[in-house]
Amino acid sequence: MSHEAAGVPTTRNDEDRQDNVPQGSDDVQDVQQQGEAGEAAGPEDAEQRPEARLARAVQVAEQALIEFEIAVETFRVEVENFSRLHHQKLGPMYARLDELDALIAEARAAKTGDPEDERKAREARAVVMPMPGVDELFHDWMDTDGLSPEAAAMLTEQPVRPPKRVRPSEEARRLYRELARKAHPDLAQDEVERKRRDEFIARVNAAYGRGDVELLKELVAEWEAGPVQPPAPLSESEELYARLEWLSRRKELLTVLAKELEDGAIGSMLRMAPDDPDQLLEDIAEQLLGEVSRREAELAEMAQQ
Repeated sequence: MSHEAAGVPTTRNDEDRQDNVPQGSDDVQDVQQQGEAGEAAGPEDAEQRPEARLARAVQVAEQALIEFEIAVETFRVEVENFSRLHHQKLGPMYARLDELDALIAEARAAKTGDPEDERKAREARAVVMPMPGVDELFHDWMDTDGLSPEAAAMLTEQPVRPPKRVRPSEEARRLYRELARKAHPDLAQDEVERKRRDEFIARVNAAYGRGDVELLKELVAEWEAGPVQPPAPLSESEELYARLEWLSRRKELLTVLAKELEDGAIGSMLRMAPDDPDQLLEDIAEQLLGEVSRREAELAEMAQQ
């Protein structure tokens, strides 16, 4: 997908860009139409059941959707890790800049006595220690299931393992893709199996988000030691069509999510350095240090006047 269109995010390595990933919900519908068109094929296809061709169409759509979900999830992890590391590494620098701006404005107001300068000084000081909002207070503490893994670890006196870098290592990414393709919940044939896969993939996502290669290896071994799933029996046409419709709706939701990630502030920053987002943090830090030095020099100059 090109960076102009919603869909696969544009900040992953080339190996993660899947040429066969659908570019929108119409792709799954196209697969469905191909399945229908197969029924009108030539004599050489007459002996093949229409349901068999439709089952193949479902299989292709399922794999395309899984690849797209993997692409979205890898980008989501990068966005989340970049956001956290951005706050950890650069937050103190931004705070220092706000403090220097307030000091400079206060020094200027004290020197001029101008009401406008005094107003600006008050505004600059208010920025330094703003009252946190509810969203800020609970940022990264709550998710759709309740407490986030980090919050749960703190409450149970377990060590919290923050990400060490924006993009997990190549080995972590390889293991994640392998697990996601094998254990994806969309491959389940019944609700019991879907639940088992949902729980397993949640553990895989958490390990990948931390870049924990050893845990991912353990999860690979755990999955391979699990029960071998029998091949799916041939479904009836109505059920296969319903499956294609569900895949289409799922693809639409993922497209919206991918677009939101790409258009967000952090996603936009990541697009500035698609090959090395960790270096982007270092570059921003260097720029901020320069700004701090300039403001400190300006404040020192004002004190000498």
